[in-house]
Amino acid sequence: MRIVFMGSSAASSVCLHGLMREDGLDVVGLVTQPDRPAGRGKAITPCHCKAYAESIGIKEIITPENVNDPDVIAKIASWKPDAVVVVAFGQFLSKRILSLPRFGCINCHFSILPKYRGASPVASAIAAGEKLTGVTVMRMDEGMDSGPMILQSYEPIYSDVTTGEMTESLSFSGGVTLAKALKRMASGDPLPEIPQDPAGATYAGKLKKTDGRIDWNEPVIVIERKIRAYIPWPGSYTFLPERFRKKGSEGRVAVGAAEIVSDLEPGWRDAAPGTVLKTIRSVPKDARRDASGREIKTGVVVKCGDTALKIVKFKPEGASFMDGASFLAGRPLAPFEDKFL
Repeated sequence: MRIVFMGSSAASSVCLHGLMREDGLDVVGLVTQPDRPAGRGKAITPCHCKAYAESIGIKEIITPENVNDPDVIAKIASWKPDAVVVVAFGQFLSKRILSLPRFGCINCHFSILPKYRGASPVASAIAAGEKLTGVTVMRMDEGMDSGPMILQSYEPIYSDVTTGEMTESLSFSGGVTLAKALKRMASGDPLPEIPQDPAGATYAGKLKKTDGRIDWNEPVIVIERKIRAYIPWPGSYTFLPERFRKKGSEGRVAVGAAEIVSDLEPGWRDAAPGTVLKTIRSVPKDARRDASGREIKTGVVVKCGDTALKIVKFKPEGASFMDGASFLAGRPLAPFEDKFL
């Protein structure tokens, strides 16, 4: 089977690798995003998928701003694809491209469709507290992730997983599931195509940087899920009390990890959301694990809308991520006096 692959992310690269390993699946061309400025120096940098494709010797690579441009479509047609495979590409395909290959355009989406159509399915599933996710291989139509489903696989969402970790896991299963579906098509024994139920559809829109700001009025379970859901993008953050802000700084602090505090100590319940309830600067050597065996970490306990959250990993402006003890060494927050904003 001759395949044109469309993708841009690191997850796309893993799925592409999965196809390249299979006999009978021949990737004849790659369509990916144009090189963009990246890093502190803003050097022009290829996306993950292009960099990977070049490293393994794929020569036929195009990077159009608009995949539906007639010249781009002509180039894709010249590769004579039997199927166009799309994984996290970032552009909508026109009807002309959808009808181009004889086996159609096949998409691997990182959710159990019809739930979480759209740009951020993994983050949305974690933020919503889902216990199960997976990948769906489907035949593309002109809608957003709305085509008939060909094959699905499932994975649990563990209570401590981040979007980065979950996406990496799904990318491996996505490559396997894609290869299985494509090989069945090529053999003349295709899998059944199941229409999606529109009544069960939900949408996961593109995340913005501002989505990462922590709202301390929300329940603690919602805040903790969002912190994990927004790793690596857009990241969660809050703001220091004004007295700890450097001149000209807004005092933004990124939050890299946190733990739910279920039991409130006396006097905590009436505190306003965002209030610093307790600081843990050190842990005695003989008391570094709780009754359940979990490591006790240094950090800051903050009041939420219901109970409290202990932040255990911080990144102040201009610094790297650090533990609670390191953060507090230069910022002696006072319980019940200081408040995150």
